[in-house]
Amino acid sequence: MKFLNLITILGFFQLSFAQNPIIQTKFTADPAPMVYKDTVFLYTSHDEDDAFGFKMKDWLLYTSTDMVNWTDHGIVASLKDFKWTDPENGAWAPQVIERNGKFYMYCPMPGQRGIGVLVADSPYGPFKDPIGKPLVKNSSDDIDPTVFIDDDGQAYLYWGNPNLWYVKLNEDMISVNGSIIKDPSIAKVKGSPDPFHYQEGPWVWKRNNHYYLAYASTCCPEGIGYAMGKSATGPWEYKGMIMDSDKRSNGNHPGVIDYKGKTYVFGFNYNIGKQTMSKHYERRSVCVSEMKYNADGTIQKLPFWNPEGVKRIATLNPYNRVEAETIAFSEGLKTEKMTEWERNNPYDTGKKITDRMVVSSINNGDYLKVQGVDFSKGTQSIEVSVAAMYGGTIEIRTDTIDGPILGTVKVTGKAEGDIFKTIKASVKNIKGVHDLYFVFKGDRDLFYFDWWKFSAD
Repeated sequence: MKFLNLITILGFFQLSFAQNPIIQTKFTADPAPMVYKDTVFLYTSHDEDDAFGFKMKDWLLYTSTDMVNWTDHGIVASLKDFKWTDPENGAWAPQVIERNGKFYMYCPMPGQRGIGVLVADSPYGPFKDPIGKPLVKNSSDDIDPTVFIDDDGQAYLYWGNPNLWYVKLNEDMISVNGSIIKDPSIAKVKGSPDPFHYQEGPWVWKRNNHYYLAYASTCCPEGIGYAMGKSATGPWEYKGMIMDSDKRSNGNHPGVIDYKGKTYVFGFNYNIGKQTMSKHYERRSVCVSEMKYNADGTIQKLPFWNPEGVKRIATLNPYNRVEAETIAFSEGLKTEKMTEWERNNPYDTGKKITDRMVVSSINNGDYLKVQGVDFSKGTQSIEVSVAAMYGGTIEIRTDTIDGPILGTVKVTGKAEGDIFKTIKASVKNIKGVHDLYFVFKGDRDLFYFDWWKFSAD
């Protein structure tokens, strides 16, 4: 995925796209954030780079501890994980929740095949199908599952377009308890008023004894509406819009979390795709905004995805190894998983050493930015792990894309493929908290970038 030329859009990015969308190396949608052990795990659906309509085969995972730098962990699950169905397209909106040390991922299956569930021992996966069949197979409304565990331990699964459905889950989280119910307060009745304008993408949470239901409202374009209730099953009372619909975004799918004393709502827009395509395609990009409540528990309306995103709430330690795919913003780059093979073996007989997530598709003028790097100990040198294609240089600049050069790393070699090497270079001494820009110079297909690390003076 290549965007507009850096020189053409540099000012546009810095002034208008300081943070949102939060993922630029892939097209992402349907955000499902989860807080676990002081980390935000953001699961997303994935629009393929060549999608015209919905072309979605797998689900991705990103993590952050500061809400601005997001680390790409690649594909966490795919349609192929469900052996009872064989679609090649339709990996729509998922959600993951933790219970009793296990992680449950609820996924819609295309073509009225129902809703499946996967389970893992780690939020990073691997996720496996524990029941080998749909958890729910109810109607053509069976999309966009979301799950909520109430204070009494009862879990609920919600889903649906254009109606809202729910069912209780047993404590094992992979079986249902009782009948499937169409929510009566939101159900669309021909000839009757529809104050909720519920469309799809439900998300349920609880705060200060208030139950909340956010959802994609109206179509199309979709905004984010919400309702409040006195229980996990309502009855729901429509309260208004968290975000009005906007012609800049055909859809909007909410995910809401509390994290380090703040509330965040996730959704998506089409801004990155629109930079290179005048026609509408389903190539979306996840965004985030801070959400605030009024004294009575109602939610303050937000403007359409503030380009400046959210404020950083922690710093990054540069003296530990930092994965190159930890990015606050980037231009022109992609990320991918590479397999490193054992060398000095006959062709096609080497053993796999490891899989790496790396930054790829690096060309002249591309860059990546990380925010809030804490150089409390000063700096003397930097190490980077790279695999050269045609080689090039990395200019490390501080605070702005054309800011002072902290150091330069020269990457030599040609067509080395997946042979990664560590290069060390001297840098100027700097202290304090700074944003870093890794600006890549050279010809084309310069190298793969795996990780970086600073050493103190």
